[in-house]
Amino acid sequence: MIGMQIIGGLLAVATLTAATPPSPSDEPAHATTPPAAVASRHPTETLTPLLRQSLPNVKGKTFTSAIVDFPPGARARPHRHGKAFVYAYVLEGSVRSKLAGKPARTYHQGENWVEQPGAHHVLTENTNRTERARLLVVFVSDTGDKLKVDDPTS
Repeated sequence: MIGMQIIGGLLAVATLTAATPPSPSDEPAHATTPPAAVASRHPTETLTPLLRQSLPNVKGKTFTSAIVDFPPGARARPHRHGKAFVYAYVLEGSVRSKLAGKPARTYHQGENWVEQPGAHHVLTENTNRTERARLLVVFVSDTGDKLKVDDPTS
């Protein structure tokens, strides 16, 4: 129930903020497809920012909401989100996730989790080979930081 309250609050903030014209300091939101998508044996995810807004009461921090779409069988490369605090909510499907030092866990539609700043995401994948999975992800990051940095390829 608390998770639904959190997501309801985040969606309300996103809706209210989206109705407000962005300030000149706000960064534009653009869809991104990781370059590794072409070279990967598995399909990969697509991150599409919905809203990027500087936090008026926390200097140097930015709130970003995004939809992360995992086609059937998609797997993200191991990555980090820098110093960002991350909240993820499964909108559709199921996603298996593993942070370094923690057990893998599968999250289903309606479930959510958080990732602490600096967490190393060693596994993120759509568990279904025929249906897509979608997440609403919220980042509170240092303004100007990349939202996702893939591990270097070996």
